Amino acid sequence: MTNEQNAGRRGSSFGVLHFAFCTLHFLFFAACASAQAQTSQPDLVAVGAEVKGIMDTDASIQAVVVRGGEDVGRKAIDAAKAALRDVESKMNSHDVDSELTSLNAGPVGVDIPLSAETLDVLRAARSYHKLTGGVFDVTCRPLLMLWWQAGRDGQLPTDEQIAKAKAKVGWEHFRLNEKSAARLADGATIDLGGIAKKHGIDRATEAMAKLGVAGGLVNVGGDVRCFGRRVGGGKWRVGVKNPFAKDEQFLGVIETAGGAVCTSGNYERFVTIEGKRYSHIVDPRTGRTADSVPSVTVVGPDAVSAGVWATALCVLGPAGLEKIPPEPKLEALLVTGEPDRFKLHMTRGMPELLKDLLPQAASPGRTTSPEK
Repeated sequence: MTNEQNAGRRGSSFGVLHFAFCTLHFLFFAACASAQAQTSQPDLVAVGAEVKGIMDTDASIQAVVVRGGEDVGRKAIDAAKAALRDVESKMNSHDVDSELTSLNAGPVGVDIPLSAETLDVLRAARSYHKLTGGVFDVTCRPLLMLWWQAGRDGQLPTDEQIAKAKAKVGWEHFRLNEKSAARLADGATIDLGGIAKKHGIDRATEAMAKLGVAGGLVNVGGDVRCFGRRVGGGKWRVGVKNPFAKDEQFLGVIETAGGAVCTSGNYERFVTIEGKRYSHIVDPRTGRTADSVPSVTVVGPDAVSAGVWATALCVLGPAGLEKIPPEPKLEALLVTGEPDRFKLHMTRGMPELLKDLLPQAASPGRTTSPEK
């Protein structure tokens, strides 16, 4: 394992709200036990593991431990895997045995028992729906499935089909109780992928930290959260992929002492219909795909808040920077425009985190001033 690892791999399905809805396109520079790192900080080593086929994508987990404590690192990785699998088993809408599938398949008006954790995530998703002005909406699964089918058929959905799917979207079609939830309209369904994967990352990092490791990193499909110390010292470095490059060229590198870095976009996950590419992200207000923002990266204290806002800003565009709440502290980077002429839109604190920027990204006329 080298100091540069690919964290941009995705799941393959289009019609998933998230296990596909938040697209992540960057590479992370993880704590690895390279010869140089061991020389500069010989007391720390990294234990790593790759996990295939989790939450409809792949994951990479690393634990940083004092040399000789590799067994603790392996236990921490096992705890992180277990946390991810537990969240997946409850909240994956494509798992026939999950709690969410039980809710989506339940009779209208009938309360379906759910775990406290699943209900907490549902309530958080409902709160983010309000906070983002309705653009982060886990109830828009009917629209996502419509566009997924359109991609398979190679034919755009009609206005009538979009209107019919939109009629099934909205929190008014669901009831959340203390220990259960119910659908209140036929055809109303939820996909928690846009928040469940981030919740799983947060749970996984917390599980690792509880075991006393010096530091760690959890990367699921490109969503990253890191904490503590890294082999070699210094800050964690997360490379943000250039959304217009066909190779793995970085737009820049984010340096962070810890927290989450999540990226959403339309440049790698899309469907082609009638010769035109359409994003996998759907604006629940219009029922149509959100195609104007190729890439959004958000840095925050936890994966849930960073990931939700990365998705929301893909729909809201640069104007959405003003909607980011003061707490928790979030910094955002949006890329708009075309390959030969693009702009960067940033919150006020993002330039302090963004390093090694591509010359063409920093040149006059291509970068906006910080906006928040």
